[in-house]
Amino acid sequence: MSIAISDTHSRRTWWRENQQKLTPYIFLIPGVLFFLVYVIIPIFESFWLSGYDWDGLGAKTWIGLDNYRELFDDEAFYTSLKNNVLWLVLYMLAVPAGLGIAIFLNQKVRGIRAYKSLFFFPFVISQVVVGLIFAWFYAPNFGLFYNLIEWATGSGIAILADPNLVTYGIIAAGLWPQIAYCMILYLTGLNAVDPEQIEAARLDGAKGFRMLWYVILPQLRPATFMAVVVTVIGALRSFDLVSIMTDGGPFGSSRVLSFYMFEQALSEYGYRMGYGAAIAVILFLIMMVFISGFIWKMVDDERKGL
Repeated sequence: MSIAISDTHSRRTWWRENQQKLTPYIFLIPGVLFFLVYVIIPIFESFWLSGYDWDGLGAKTWIGLDNYRELFDDEAFYTSLKNNVLWLVLYMLAVPAGLGIAIFLNQKVRGIRAYKSLFFFPFVISQVVVGLIFAWFYAPNFGLFYNLIEWATGSGIAILADPNLVTYGIIAAGLWPQIAYCMILYLTGLNAVDPEQIEAARLDGAKGFRMLWYVILPQLRPATFMAVVVTVIGALRSFDLVSIMTDGGPFGSSRVLSFYMFEQALSEYGYRMGYGAAIAVILFLIMMVFISGFIWKMVDDERKGL
């Protein structure tokens, strides 16, 4: 009996001695398990599935790299890839725009909270609602944008029906909430800017762009990193707006890789799970190239003490 009491006491003592060391890991375990089950394992399953010809229900047939060979001869794939590059380039406008609005809102003046609420509003509404709002905004005959163009030039432009303009129209819709997201990140970062450095720079005669470039932006590196990463991810997974506003049309001209993946794997046009997985793999690799580059740059700057 005394031996059992001694063992219990030693276990309690060991837990008390190691509680602070073990508690962070205990909190991390559920998150790591969820990340493993819902992110890491599906990534490897996508790589594995891309080597099969499979309709999602019947037997799988191993075809090796045939899905990738077909993909690189697929004109729709290149259209989707070109649109994704366009999304990436133009979506980056959200970062400086978000910074500019954050600087404007980071003032202590009367009524600034009302302005913050107005600029914050696009972030809290869903992408589906954003898509519907802009679809009505661009709509021929009764849309506000169409009527403004018709009033200014004499003839309206049906943005979502023009293969040459439709992608730009959808990107503009996506930028609306994305700028709000970047604005929030920068507002958080601006709250952490050291006021002593600002005051010292003012005493040295720094102001305007010089103050922004040499004093404020270096302190906003973490916020900039997060803004760039979420903007890149948002540009590459731009599925919902395309689906809501055009369903990939007209004539497939507004497709992006994420939508084309869905179209091939899960819509009535495809049910080709292996081919859809191959598109997902390409999209994942593109995303990893960009994000790995940003992470490497950030780590390198940290090592250099920048």
